[in-house]
Amino acid sequence: MLLLVGLGNPSPDNEHNRHNIGFKVIDAINKKFSLSKQKPKFKGLLTTGIIEDKKVYAIKPLTFMNNSGQAIRELIEYFKIDLKDVFVFHDDLDIEFGKIKAKFAGSSAGHNGIESIDKFIGKDYSRIRIGIGRPDSKDEVADHVLKNFDEEEKEKMIHTIKKITSSISILIDKKLELFSSKVNQT
Repeated sequence: MLLLVGLGNPSPDNEHNRHNIGFKVIDAINKKFSLSKQKPKFKGLLTTGIIEDKKVYAIKPLTFMNNSGQAIRELIEYFKIDLKDVFVFHDDLDIEFGKIKAKFAGSSAGHNGIESIDKFIGKDYSRIRIGIGRPDSKDEVADHVLKNFDEEEKEKMIHTIKKITSSISILIDKKLELFSSKVNQT
């Protein structure tokens, strides 16, 4: 049993923000693998299905980014999902735009959504960090993550998300380095 989590903010104003790339990934996975219709459960929008003969739950927490851990903890406890079977997709300022880094455990690197998850369930889960680039000034970070993708960036992210969904079997087999390498090929 696997849990795929996409981080983002649920308000319509945030739908196309850089911070919502995790939601976009979950939407693409739901579509590609014909997971169930999204239902409001566990403080999020939950879907279920089978990917590569594995039972999968996919959720977009509706608790807003900074409280993402609440929804995830409830879901993990209810279905008794092992933390090693949790994969969290989120934006990352420290990675080049459109690049991916997958890793198991580690620090939050200041990402509030990841800090919330760490607080509620610990750090022993996989993180799929999707690069959104860093603004020139530290003062611009909050505006940067809440800014919508421009048309060129949007096209690049669509391409990145397609690479993620086409390599999902590598990810769910927990071959994180191979997954990162494959999705970052041009």
